[in-house]
Formats: sequence, structure tokens, C-alpha cells
Amino acid sequence: MDETFRTNRDFLRKYAEIDGSQEFYHYMSLPLRQSFRANLLKTDAEIVAEKLSEEFQLYRIPWVEEGFFVEGEGITNTPEFSLGLIFMQEASSMIPAKVLDVEPEMLVLDIAASPGAKTTQISAYMKNSGCIVANDVKYSRINILASNVQKMGCVNVKITMKDGRFFSRFKNRFDRVLLDAPCSNVGMIRKNYKYLNLWRQRNVEALSRLQKELIMAAYKALKPGGVLVYSTCTLDPEENEEVVDYLLSNADARLERINLPLKSHEPFTEFMGKRYDSDVRKCLRIHPQDNNTEGFFVAKVVKGDG
Repeated sequence: MDETFRTNRDFLRKYAEIDGSQEFYHYMSLPLRQSFRANLLKTDAEIVAEKLSEEFQLYRIPWVEEGFFVEGEGITNTPEFSLGLIFMQEASSMIPAKVLDVEPEMLVLDIAASPGAKTTQISAYMKNSGCIVANDVKYSRINILASNVQKMGCVNVKITMKDGRFFSRFKNRFDRVLLDAPCSNVGMIRKNYKYLNLWRQRNVEALSRLQKELIMAAYKALKPGGVLVYSTCTLDPEENEEVVDYLLSNADARLERINLPLKSHEPFTEFMGKRYDSDVRKCLRIHPQDNNTEGFFVAKVVKGDG
């Protein structure tokens, strides 16, 4: 284990219950692999791959056809990056938009959208038709969101700046809702050890309370029969299975199993004395060693017709 992890002993104690394996800490200590997504609004994945392969080593991401792992320095200095033909995006972060199952002409809500990786991915899947309401809560985050939306050429995106809970008033309005929730960012420790130093159990519990309010607002805004995808880049059950369990306990929601060509861990049905609905097993719990990515959690929810 990298000695850096011993600087946060509370984290070590907690994660011994989640995944204390040597393999987990080995991958958590490794630099995160670079990856990008071809912007299908401006180019074709094969064309981009052929051009960039002249300078970089590319490997297809199995679960997203337009996604690639890349080896080599300087991809953000290429014309493809500057012109918005590619978007640098972590490989597991491409999953939520993929499983949202959008179609052209839909009305979609992305509640916590900045910096826009998933928003622009959804826009491409919708072929720039319909409408995506891309929301975030802070002005500083809106700037980068607007910049990326413009750079990627997404003309079907409307940007709003609201607390995500605001959208509970738009009942049964959206065909699809994505809630990539604010979280404790444990999956991002591979990018920056600051997330390890910032981790506190009390913050996890506070975030869990906020996530439960956000997921209820997201669900209220969703049309009957519509799809809600809930995701985080953390591995704490309080922010993942517990939040999904809360929705299942308080709404006529059902979970759909996510079938993608990737490895994952069994979700928790019990943690620290709390029991969760057995249906949470249909969620995706991805630990860093599973696919050599960030840690990630994804749930696909379908709204009842009642």
C-alpha cells in the first residue's frame, strides 16, 4: 500500500469494510489512464482514431464505441482536441450517458451537469435534436459547462443555474433525467491525492442526505415510464446503495440491470448495520481494479406508471 493512504486512518478503517484488498490499493495508487470520447456531432470515431493513431497508442473502451484509452503525451495539444473533435473524459464516466438510453427529440434533464462531459455525450446520442436542460448550482461551474457545450457544437442544450432540488416542481416533465450527484470523490483519488485528504465520514453522511433529496427531486421531474440514471464517482455505500434504497422505499421506482462488457463488484445489500433493498444488486459498483478506471457507481431507474 502507498504510504500516502496512511495519512487518513479514518479512511483506511472505513474502506477495510468496503474493499481493503491489496489490489484495490495498488490500483488506487496508480496514475489514472488517459481516455477520450470522439465527438459524434463533428466527426466519426474511426476517422479520429485513424488520425490520432499516427501519434498515439489507442485502445478501444469496450463499453462505449466512441471511447478510447490513449497512451502518449500531448493529446490535448492536437488539432482534434482544439477543434472539439474529441472530449477528454474518464472511461467509467462515459457509462451514465450510455445507459440513459436517450433518443432524438427527447426532453432531458442533467441536474449536476458541469463540466459537461455527460451533457455533450448525451447531445451527440440525441443528434443535436430535442432539448437538454443542463443545470449546475455554481456560477464558476456554469462557465466551464457553457464553454464545453459551445466547443462541442451542442445546439440542443439550455443551461440553467439552480439548486438541483428546484426541479422537483416540474412533475412528470422529462423523458430522461441524469443525476451525476455531488459526492466524496473517492474514485478520483487516482487523479489527485487531495480527495484522500479531504475525505471525512461526516461529509459522506452530509452528502448522503443531499443525494437523497436530489434523487427524489430528479424522480419527481421524470415522466412515468422514463429513465433516471443516478451515478457517483465514489464507493461509500451511504452515497450509493443507500441513496438508491431510499428512492425505492419512497417511490414506485424499479431498477433495471445494466449489461455492459465490463467487470464490477457486487453491490452492498447491508453495510454498517443498515440493510438495503435486494434489488440494489442490479446497480453497477465499479472498483478501480475491475477495469483499471476510476471507482464509479451507476444505477438505472425506471419510473412506474402510477
